[in-house]
Amino acid sequence: MPPEAFPIEQADRAAVQAAWGRQLLLDGLRTLGTVGAALGVGFLITLLVSPRPFSAYAALLTGPLTSRNRFGNWLEDATSLALLGLALALVFQARQFSLLAEGQLYLGALVAGILALHLPLPSGIHAAVALLGAAAVGFLYGLIPGALKAYLNASELVSSLMLNVVAQRLYELLLTYWLKPPGAGYTWSDFFPGSAILARLIPGTRVNVALLIALGLALLTWLLLYRTSFGYALRMVGANPEFARYAGIPTRRIVLFAMALGGIPAALAGAHLALGIHQRLILSISTGLGFEGIVVALLARNNPALVPFAALLYSYLRVGGDIMERTAAVGSDLVRMIQGIIILFLTAEALAAWAQRRLASRRSTHVGA
Repeated sequence: MPPEAFPIEQADRAAVQAAWGRQLLLDGLRTLGTVGAALGVGFLITLLVSPRPFSAYAALLTGPLTSRNRFGNWLEDATSLALLGLALALVFQARQFSLLAEGQLYLGALVAGILALHLPLPSGIHAAVALLGAAAVGFLYGLIPGALKAYLNASELVSSLMLNVVAQRLYELLLTYWLKPPGAGYTWSDFFPGSAILARLIPGTRVNVALLIALGLALLTWLLLYRTSFGYALRMVGANPEFARYAGIPTRRIVLFAMALGGIPAALAGAHLALGIHQRLILSISTGLGFEGIVVALLARNNPALVPFAALLYSYLRVGGDIMERTAAVGSDLVRMIQGIIILFLTAEALAAWAQRRLASRRSTHVGA
């Protein structure tokens, strides 16, 4: 390559990086605007249904910051949602609509709990092995709907929903008839040994190293998608599967591994709940968190770099809503309504973008004719 080509190459790289930075900023502002618009609509409805709308919304908007315990609850919830959002963002980038994150969460918690209870290891190694076991089972479980979709063209939506039920029932079966101590009045396991507990980051809260793991995984997922040939192929499959196939990209293998890789952060979310939050296995360890991760991924526009930010925003609403319900006598239905409005705004935005693409395609066809 001649020397004079290097400045052009550097300029092109700088231009691409600047474009990525602008797009990231734009997506972040759109996420913030979506949440802000939903809060505005929710406040208008609160004016109609609550005798104290201002105090209710003050509890919603400031509640998570009013004490260390509430602040900790916010970060704990955001950690789980960030891991689940990463799992789904990766799958959505490949234009697959898997709902398996809930089942992978349960299996991740189960395997981490079994390793914590029945594999005696020294501190520092025990928790790491439990996390690795959870990540492995999430990956392997994701291979099932991935293979069904890639090689049998089975609907990943149907197969993932069915596999969720399998994972949850297996969790309940083993917890009830194996892991629960004899004579226990509740369906939960013994507490894990201290060597398997995730280290706390903020004293007086349950915020633990899973927060750092979630941030690290967000960076790794972004690098995977935008700095590797596999990530380029995955995004190509998501953008145009037919073109990717004609370009020689192994679309089946990409779909298979996208579904499997998405299982790693989802299962780690379960390990976080088991090893870091409850410190034992409980019967209903998740109350639909896997499905909440869908909203986080959509809020982040499936961009791994924005997933932690979207998780913090969405978790803030969830925790603030619980505080508002307890302190301002406003039902949690209001928060669920705000969450529904966010989903409606995201859907409307996606439909508008789809309609715009269709219109542009028709115009280009007319011009070509």
